[in-house]
Amino acid sequence: MPAIDFRNVKKSFKALQALKGVTFTVEEGEFFGLLGPNGAGKTTLISILAGLARADEGSIDVRGHDVVHDYRNARRNLGVVPQELVFDPFFTVRETLRIQSGYFGLRNNDAWIDEIMANLDLTEKADVNMRALSGGMKRRVLVAQALVHRPPVIVLDEPTAGVDVELRQTLWKFISRLNREGHTIVLTTHYLEEAQALCDRIAMLRRGEVVALERTNTLLRRFAGMQLFVRFSAGVLPAELRALEVDPSNVNAREHLLRLAGYEDIERILALCRENGCTLDEIEVRKADLEDVFVQMMRAPEAIEGLA
Repeated sequence: MPAIDFRNVKKSFKALQALKGVTFTVEEGEFFGLLGPNGAGKTTLISILAGLARADEGSIDVRGHDVVHDYRNARRNLGVVPQELVFDPFFTVRETLRIQSGYFGLRNNDAWIDEIMANLDLTEKADVNMRALSGGMKRRVLVAQALVHRPPVIVLDEPTAGVDVELRQTLWKFISRLNREGHTIVLTTHYLEEAQALCDRIAMLRRGEVVALERTNTLLRRFAGMQLFVRFSAGVLPAELRALEVDPSNVNAREHLLRLAGYEDIERILALCRENGCTLDEIEVRKADLEDVFVQMMRAPEAIEGLA
């Protein structure tokens, strides 16, 4: 049984079709990345998963519990860290977490609350009123709220947006520990280096559709490969090499990033440049990363789906 099962989820807002039949599963114990540009439908999908919005068509199960028809059990199995900083300004951090525990019928939960606060560096702020906290501290409390009932499935929607490096490191250390202990993690982020480092498998959304669904390493091997960076002090890129540009919209006549099938391509590319009067100022062979794959997939004409 998958941790989360999305089946043909569709959602429209008047003329805008935000989700166009999204279907995929997140397996138990995975660290799963949900990526896409702004407006791709990620937050809409998470809102439906969390019960904050209703799908027009399709369904979502959390560990076998339908989020609409079996909402109570679905919600017990799910912890969601929202993108927005939403908090009650009248309570301290500890009171906020105790109240959140009460929503799930949990009593005498202070030992776990203390552990969460310690792992998120909130202990010194335990008795501070929420409205007196910085934005980064408030985000830590949102993470703590999502974890207070020990959910087996944790969804993090842009959890490190606008926060400092210290919080990012603290959060990922704790979340990685929970994943090792068996918790399923779903992450949306614009920090693609985080997704590459943390996620076992990735789905990419574009305009409400899944355009890639692969293991992270497979995506990197299949769609990225190697790249050659060249900078000219004179001349322009030969027309024959334009098709190799990672970013076809590049308007910089001096700097270009070209896809390589193998090291043997380098000699041919450099020879073409010399023949066309280019003077090379700098060359560098690079290994493509998830950001390069992301750019390619957002421009690709069709979806790529694979399960490995």
